Amino acid sequence: MFTAVEILSALAEPTRLAAARLLWDGQEHCVCELMQRLGATQSRMSRHMSVLKAAGLAVDRRDAQWVRYRRAPNLPPSVEAVVTAALGLPIGRDRMAA
Repeated sequence: MFTAVEILSALAEPTRLAAARLLWDGQEHCVCELMQRLGATQSRMSRHMSVLKAAGLAVDRRDAQWVRYRRAPNLPPSVEAVVTAALGLPIGRDRMAA
């Protein structure tokens, strides 16, 4: 279910990495909030979230016309460690000072 390639590929795109950072607070986030905070259209955000779901990192729940996402519960410790490490890295072209 959780392969290194799927997890790392899911987190390799800047918008998905930013979405994972938001989800990693343990709260539910409406797709409308994710769209606003990440500057993505509804269709683009939905595609990104489906990649995070396919990698086993996110789960969703329908709430009337909106979908709410949250971090997947009960992730194996190895997956938690990989994601937490990735979330600590800069997004995009930002580089940490040497």
